[in-house]
Amino acid sequence: MSAVDVLSSIGEVTYQWSLPTDAIVWGGDVEGVLGIPVDSIPTGRAYASFNDSGNAASRQDAVFGSPVADRGLGVHFQIEYGLRPRGPAGPLLWVEENGRWYGDGSTPQRVVGVIRVITDRHERDQKLAFRSSHDELTGQFNRARLLELLGEAMANAQRFQASTAFLVIGIDSFRMINDAYGYDVANDVLAAVSRRVASKLRGGDALGRFSGNKLAVILEGGDDRTIRAAAERFLKVVRDEVVVTGQGSIAVTVSIGGVVMPRNARTVLEAIARAEESLHAARELGFGRFVAHTHAADRHAERQANAALSTELVTALAEHRIRLAYQPIVDIVTRRPVLYEALLRLTLPNGDVVPASAFMPVAERLGFARLLDHRALALALDACRKRPDLRLSLNVSPDTASEPTWLALLKAAAKGAPEIARRLTIEITESSAIRNLDEAMQFVSSLKALGCDVAFDDFGAGYTSFRNLRQLDIDIVKIDGAFIENIGTNSDDKVFVRALVELARAFELRTVAEKVADEESVAILAALGVDLIQGSVVANAAFEIPPA
Repeated sequence: MSAVDVLSSIGEVTYQWSLPTDAIVWGGDVEGVLGIPVDSIPTGRAYASFNDSGNAASRQDAVFGSPVADRGLGVHFQIEYGLRPRGPAGPLLWVEENGRWYGDGSTPQRVVGVIRVITDRHERDQKLAFRSSHDELTGQFNRARLLELLGEAMANAQRFQASTAFLVIGIDSFRMINDAYGYDVANDVLAAVSRRVASKLRGGDALGRFSGNKLAVILEGGDDRTIRAAAERFLKVVRDEVVVTGQGSIAVTVSIGGVVMPRNARTVLEAIARAEESLHAARELGFGRFVAHTHAADRHAERQANAALSTELVTALAEHRIRLAYQPIVDIVTRRPVLYEALLRLTLPNGDVVPASAFMPVAERLGFARLLDHRALALALDACRKRPDLRLSLNVSPDTASEPTWLALLKAAAKGAPEIARRLTIEITESSAIRNLDEAMQFVSSLKALGCDVAFDDFGAGYTSFRNLRQLDIDIVKIDGAFIENIGTNSDDKVFVRALVELARAFELRTVAEKVADEESVAILAALGVDLIQGSVVANAAFEIPPA
């Protein structure tokens, strides 16, 4: 068997191409390999007539466009391209051509090469390339590729003094859809929303899956008018028709946040943050809304303040400038302390002391609540070890109550000294408990198993029902100070507090009135049946562990 026959048997053919005459001499089973009769391609021009019109390169480009000169050994080239053996409407055949041209310096005269069919490999490579840059569920760009495109769009906008826009699209109530219908149906909804948004894109726009239930769109030439018009198209195409799934038809809406670049965002990270911030603002207005980011001096100042607070909290934790202050909670009749609420305090480098109310809400938004709660627990446990008679009440943020590490630290301490847990009352807010009742019940159950008491903080500020009070095995309700501060002059507050006290008494719960400031309020609260009080009428919080 000749070398040419061997090549034919493995799907390859050879050729020699004389450039001055354009004649090609073929070797091997050309028709069997390429599907083209050999007498139909006697010249380079004839062979080129079978090239697919979508080819990005050709052998002519590889040979005549080579920047390398022949130094006597020829110049190698390798290219891939598509052939249409049965004409422009026929099936596409992908081939790889390895060749070498010879000539006088930079002028090609003769080409020899091998052509083989690689259709299967090409399709496999294309699928792998698609999967590396596209999301399997939606068929749109994945997050990594989307952010690459966002970076390119921003760079082009800055280079050419143009504008582009970035929109983040969130499916409203996606978690509820997932819980009610299941994971597969939720995926069907996401895919359907993706298809609808894609149907309203313009040429040059890019759509991708940004995160679990969020899509994102890069708008070419996205100014204020363009971004709003695009958002309205996307909102309308999603809400106008229900999504039909295997579990039935589901009405779906989306909310959208967007930012114009580079005017309102000059980096990819800024664009992401501001689009998501705008999406959050849109959802606060209600479902099915769009909000575009606008620059505001007060928002910029707030971000700077948040950044400064983040730095200060991290430094204060490292330097042990986060401490506890202790405010007594006393019996309303005897005025004897029953327990002390341990309150976080931040000591600034200049010695000023900042109460938790001034930094905790922002700290929760910035993700520092868990770190601060861990420090508070460590300090409270240390205080209880030093004072065996001390009983403390300790606040826990919603984020901390929903993750296991804080509870694990308490369990570890209780294992070595179980009496400490029995001297702790853990305060959870009413609103956080109602946000996830099952999770709150599990957390409370774990605390009770350790011997801790549990208190509802800010009782009356949330939406607790009789059923929720019955399900949560709590011991104390702390009446929100907003209903106590003006109880001497506001009859509505008095009526409300009386109802809360009666409700608590029905469930055999002790009551604590917060922010009690004067003796007149004490008398009113005593008449209403409140058990314990705290506030400036008793004592302000101090750093020192209270005396025995």
